Amino acid sequence: MSTATVRRLDRVIIRFAGDSGDGMQLTGDRFTSETASFGNDLSTLPNFPAEIRAPAGTLPGVSSFQLHFADHDILTPGDAPDVLVAMNPAALKANIGDLPAGAQVIVNTDEFTRRALQKVGYAADPLQDGSLEAFRVHPVPLTTLTVEALSGYDLSRKEAERSKNMFALGLLSWMYHRPTASTEGFLRAKFAKKPAIAEANITAYRAGWNFGETTEEFATVYEVAPASKAFSPGTYRNISGNLALAYGLIAAGRQADLPLFLGSYPITPASDILHELSRHKNFGVRTFQAEDEIAGIGAALGAAFGGSLAVTTTSGPGVALKSETIGLAVSLELPLLIVDIQRGGPSTGLPTKTEQADLLQAMYGRNGEAPVPIVAPATPGDCFTAALEAARIALTYRTPVFLLSDGYLANGSEPWRVPQLDELPDLRVRFATTPNHDGEFWPYLRDPVTLARPWAVPGTPGLEHRIGGIEKQDGSGNISYDPANHDLMVRTRQAKIDGITVEDIEVDDPDGDATTLVIGWGSTYGPITAAVRRVRRAGGKVAQAHLRHINPFPANLGQVLKAYEKVIVPEMNLGQLATLLRARYLVDAHSHTQVTGLPFKAEQLATAITHTINQQQLHASGNGHEGDSAHV
Repeated sequence: MSTATVRRLDRVIIRFAGDSGDGMQLTGDRFTSETASFGNDLSTLPNFPAEIRAPAGTLPGVSSFQLHFADHDILTPGDAPDVLVAMNPAALKANIGDLPAGAQVIVNTDEFTRRALQKVGYAADPLQDGSLEAFRVHPVPLTTLTVEALSGYDLSRKEAERSKNMFALGLLSWMYHRPTASTEGFLRAKFAKKPAIAEANITAYRAGWNFGETTEEFATVYEVAPASKAFSPGTYRNISGNLALAYGLIAAGRQADLPLFLGSYPITPASDILHELSRHKNFGVRTFQAEDEIAGIGAALGAAFGGSLAVTTTSGPGVALKSETIGLAVSLELPLLIVDIQRGGPSTGLPTKTEQADLLQAMYGRNGEAPVPIVAPATPGDCFTAALEAARIALTYRTPVFLLSDGYLANGSEPWRVPQLDELPDLRVRFATTPNHDGEFWPYLRDPVTLARPWAVPGTPGLEHRIGGIEKQDGSGNISYDPANHDLMVRTRQAKIDGITVEDIEVDDPDGDATTLVIGWGSTYGPITAAVRRVRRAGGKVAQAHLRHINPFPANLGQVLKAYEKVIVPEMNLGQLATLLRARYLVDAHSHTQVTGLPFKAEQLATAITHTINQQQLHASGNGHEGDSAHV
């Protein structure tokens, strides 16, 4: 039995890193599931190469998974890991710069060969040359121990080595008192058709746990209590952004009592939504994997014409290809959800990294005046609610709607409270069933409140109507080239979007005396909120607001912005929301931007916010002295 000392922590950040073939994403996912079942609050950051299989042992081939878990409410995957598990020299070199002094480093010593070290530019073995003195290094021959543990199985050495990630998972599970039953059950289910492989992985997993129990290498184990106070009552599960979004789309289809149709072409990081929705035909979901992006949205728009809740999923490059059909949807005034899981650009850019740089493309990236509402989720779990909200707008106002998520939200995960059915909105729509104008059906007669046109299912007797992209005559829908009619239709389509009812933006300003406002949108919510908390703990006065609706903006947004002397807008782009706010409300919105392919760190934002507050105070103090001098 282990004689290790037990140390209680309120939170910890662990990063698993290795070659892209080492199973780091699976390892991190399983540790996350164990942690979620234990009841900790958590946030994750998977980070992997764009290549399916980058050269083994190289820096471009490093894959990592970071998990932050705590006994209280947390908002980000953490700024710097407390623990790094490095499966090879490349993983060590790619990640060691992120570690604070005193962090623990668990290294797989079997991989630290001369050739592997030279491949990533190490002139000497960092485990021997003293370069890691600032850290607590634990050398563990993970590969050798795994192969020895599996010696009784009919496996080649190479096959046995593949289970070293499970050995590492077992070791970390022992170190942090994680439950084990869920992982063993997962492995048996995953390899149900290969029970020998399942048992080998379970054996490696248990061997890692037992190694921790028996070795003298680890003098301390850790406990992080469940975060019961962080959660409201209910049933919780761990969920990623893409999974939550898929569930939100399914729920929207059920709440609207409409078949859900997805027309999509696989693209990173949106493909998971297609994969998940394809599993749910029992909920009236039909998925169509098209031959290209244009065909995907074309099929979805056709499904919308046919009376389905229609969706197309993509990322930035796909939006560029879909833009003509989005414009057609604006002209036809049919409900269509365009889900853009943003990634680094331009062009192919950074397929597996995150960015928020598609905002202006969503806002203006079509020919002509073609306004489209924009909704943005704030957290992985919030992707569920955002999908329902996007569907509400599309169905109520007969319009395509952009839902802007990103790679950080899509692949990240957090605990999510499963909602009750009575908490979900009623999204049912009324199709046109009878003629509406002197015995005829006019497809562009509008609801006086929403300005939405009637939605007539093809084949309904007496409701035959013309459809297409050429300008329509107001009311009748006939082709019209009349200048006055075109002006009227353009302004009416814009007025319909401007008139969409959205909730007012809420401001978090505890004392009501802050002069600086930090406002964000989308996935910056977690880092901004964590940064604002740090600034307040240090005595700073700062207010925070976060946008879900970017088109149209909340009705009270202008009033909120003008109530503060300084407005800071953190974005993972070069200032796109700040540009919109300056143009619309004539406020001096200060951009704080980052385009590294990674989310903001809370400490980085806290430093920027504090600097702005200090500059304000210095400016105010300077003005006061000038006034005194002038008076003298």
